[in-house]
Amino acid sequence: MSKIFTPTNQIRLTNVAVVRLKKSGKRFEIACYKNKVLSWRNNTEKDIDEVLQTHTVFTNVSKGQAAKKEELIKAFGKSDETEVCKEILAKGELQVSEKERQSVLDAQLNSIINSVAALCVNPETRRPYPATIIEKALKDAHFSIKMNKNAKQQTLDAIKLLREHIPLERSRMKLRVSFAGKEGGHRLKESVTKLATKVEHEEWDDATLHMTLLIDPGNYRVIDDLIRNETRGKGLVELIELKEVVENEEIF
Repeated sequence: MSKIFTPTNQIRLTNVAVVRLKKSGKRFEIACYKNKVLSWRNNTEKDIDEVLQTHTVFTNVSKGQAAKKEELIKAFGKSDETEVCKEILAKGELQVSEKERQSVLDAQLNSIINSVAALCVNPETRRPYPATIIEKALKDAHFSIKMNKNAKQQTLDAIKLLREHIPLERSRMKLRVSFAGKEGGHRLKESVTKLATKVEHEEWDDATLHMTLLIDPGNYRVIDDLIRNETRGKGLVELIELKEVVENEEIF
């Protein structure tokens, strides 16, 4: 009885999520586990083996046709298939059915709406917006989900767009910073003040300056690095409140 010959460059896969990227005029695909692509892009899944069904780059997943080494070098400048897979994961388009696509889009939209509601407030009331208001405003602003972008970046895009349609600003962090006033302390104070949206309180304790600040969360790392570097690790940055908002005053 004759044996069935299977080409060595063909790999058969089933029940897979395909991510596709066109580069240098050629199509490249990778085979992933369903529901793992977005987890990788959102940085909730960090193990590449949990995402890829195989560390192989294909020209056609459904036919099991693997890409040749010279094709990878020409298009990506490298032959390491795992590294190429990561690039395709980051930049490629997820191939799903229309029903699956809509389900993924709905889940991403809900995640973005909840993130915006948690991160932002109405600057006039200092209160967060209900998710329903955020959802309506995004719809009115014609915000669209992009499946090849992670949720964090799309949340920032949504905030930027919403600012053009409703009063909106990032809820602020409250910090307490302390550092010695000598050896450039006044220059450091000026730099920190410029990064704050408001200086709530400042006081001198002997030669040490203590400042309570409200800042945009995006400036936290900048201030932390500034204090650490300028004071050679002797300064202190304390997080007092993650969000400076007025909570709902109703009691249930």
